[in-house]
Amino acid sequence: MRRLGIHSFVWTDGKTQEGLEMALEKSAEHGYRMVELAYLFPGRYDIERLAARARALDLEIVVTMGLPPEADVSSEDRDVVAHGRALLSDVVKTVRDVGGIRLGGILYSKHGKYDRMPSRDGWMNSTEAIAATAETARTCGVEIVLEIVNRFESNLLNTTAQGLKFIADTDRDDVRLHLDTFHMNIEEADPAAAIRLAGDRLGYFHIGENYRGFLGTGTIDFTAYFRALADIGYDRDITFESFSGAIVDEALSVACGIWRDTWTDNDALAAHARTFIEEKWREAAMARQVLAAV
Repeated sequence: MRRLGIHSFVWTDGKTQEGLEMALEKSAEHGYRMVELAYLFPGRYDIERLAARARALDLEIVVTMGLPPEADVSSEDRDVVAHGRALLSDVVKTVRDVGGIRLGGILYSKHGKYDRMPSRDGWMNSTEAIAATAETARTCGVEIVLEIVNRFESNLLNTTAQGLKFIADTDRDDVRLHLDTFHMNIEEADPAAAIRLAGDRLGYFHIGENYRGFLGTGTIDFTAYFRALADIGYDRDITFESFSGAIVDEALSVACGIWRDTWTDNDALAAHARTFIEEKWREAAMARQVLAAV
């Protein structure tokens, strides 16, 4: 594990400059080395100030987002796809300007439940848009990772196997997968096998409980996930993601179905998550060493 991060929605709804700066401060206070910001759209925040504060706190920044319906690059409407491509290009440049290292999330479709099956033309529009975005990202020094999400948040990429096929169709070797325990718990028949299938195409990993609350208090078998990560030699970033109605912004609450408070004490949540993840990672590494010695 290279760096341990935390999602800013643990601290703030992300609507104000002050909220994001507070999220940086709280993340560093709890010993995290990275913070994930959402929907860092151009023109909304003082990007230079955020970048300077992150540097002062020795924090890396990752940005994730989902496309709105009017910018869905998997659409068959050329104007909608063009809007999405332009938005992705602008966001990549904003990630660069804030000193961010990575753009992830649902970059390949709208974020929300569809009322139709995906089409082949939509798939191709999306792969072409991501290929173009990856080229812009390459010139900006930003990594592109595609989050595989559950059926209620996209109709395009719900499993690791689909994600690998999509990346192959972009014809880019610099686009990677972004896997998330919450979504994998819903969609993958065998999440640990899916991690092993991803192998070196796995570029970023989210840790979250099945109900978005305190880690280890739900149904997810984190031991199996971490052992699979150790098996593939995963040494990249891991971020804790947890949403509660107590903080999360209204738009994300609707998109993700956050209808209740899954927690109210974010300091306790963040402290527990860091300890839990570090412990599970150590256990997995030790198990791997024992197997190697046999």
